Amino acid sequence: MKSRPSLPRRHFLRSSSAVIALPFLESFGFRRFASAAAPTTPPKRLAFLGMGFGVTKDTWYPDKNSVGSDYVLPEGLQPLARHRDDITIIQNLANQYNNEAHWGSTFWLTGANRYAEPGQSFHNTISADQVAAEVLGKETRFTSVQLGYEGGDNSGHGPGLSLAWNRQGKPVSALNNPVAAFHRLFADDGTPLEQRQADLRKQRSILDTVLDDARSAKRGLTKSDTDKIDEYFQSIREIEVRLAKEEQWLEVPKAKPDDAIIEPDKGLKGVEEVKVMYDLMVAAMQVDASRVFSYRQPLDTFIRSMGATITAHNMSHYADGARKLVSQERDRKQSELFAHFIGRLKATKEPDGSTLFDHTTLTLGSNIHSIHYLTNCPTIVTGGGSGIKHGRHLVMPEKTPLCNLWLSLLNGSGIEAESHGDSKGRIEELFIA
Repeated sequence: MKSRPSLPRRHFLRSSSAVIALPFLESFGFRRFASAAAPTTPPKRLAFLGMGFGVTKDTWYPDKNSVGSDYVLPEGLQPLARHRDDITIIQNLANQYNNEAHWGSTFWLTGANRYAEPGQSFHNTISADQVAAEVLGKETRFTSVQLGYEGGDNSGHGPGLSLAWNRQGKPVSALNNPVAAFHRLFADDGTPLEQRQADLRKQRSILDTVLDDARSAKRGLTKSDTDKIDEYFQSIREIEVRLAKEEQWLEVPKAKPDDAIIEPDKGLKGVEEVKVMYDLMVAAMQVDASRVFSYRQPLDTFIRSMGATITAHNMSHYADGARKLVSQERDRKQSELFAHFIGRLKATKEPDGSTLFDHTTLTLGSNIHSIHYLTNCPTIVTGGGSGIKHGRHLVMPEKTPLCNLWLSLLNGSGIEAESHGDSKGRIEELFIA
């Protein structure tokens, strides 16, 4: 392993049982552990945070009659008051094809029609984060980072392994706890370099054999079977790209915490789990490990860590009373953590004196509005990475495609997409003060 200079460090990942420190980027030059070449300006970054079962409708959304900068910040968003000038709340966005009231994230970033393929009961398309990753992820060790949680589908997200879906509409796996994320992002594999190189060669050899067999099998197939084989080929190509990237970064050490600093505790659940995941994303952005992130957040363990004794699903069917109080407290705690994330990005400097916040776009939201309604998806956007004019409450025409927002953020971050999902155009109001 290459030697590393002895340089000042600072702590910035903290929980009750974990503190992670990383080097100042100024000491190494930007992307010290990513490549020898340094960009002239800090890169754009995107992060998507999915909430599952939505929010409390009458205490999370601002009054629709109060738009622009003079709106009243509602009770559920009060912890974001110190960042009010840097957030944008958008109402009336929806996915027109979303018809499953328990699926808060399956189509959130795709806008796909579940029944688009005749005879099939499930169809999905590429998610906005993966569109961004194809462009923003070319120069980083990790093309994108998907975070999730352990446990079954008890948090209102629906089918999928993360928020991310690839070009074929297949689910992309996630790192489902802070320990797994920590090791993937910052810990070097202890296997000798020669062995890792040999393993990659072996995987390539297996892929070559599989491709040869698949090409032989393709002859004489029906159109339906040919389509399936073509989809299979595309999956193989994605594996080839991943292996090529792993090979490219094989000899480049990861940015690592101090040896004396322990990894996150294995038992973290709920509120502390979310906080550490946010901090891990900040750390990964600071060393340019990736520029595209998504986080499919826990809800069942989240409310239980707050002292609730009901399930997330039962909470989501609230009326006035105890369930609604849990839902409202969930909103406030979620806003508190989001404010913490924003604060960390604002406090973390880039080498040119700007901050991570200046070049990052965060979106917090869900496919589900509240109590399983599927209109008016809760949506907050923040960060300077997409050129949005913040500090406002925007109320769009009813049923404006949520994908209009994803197209706007992609374009604002430098991705030249003409459309995404069921988008009908950009939300130009985002960029006009």
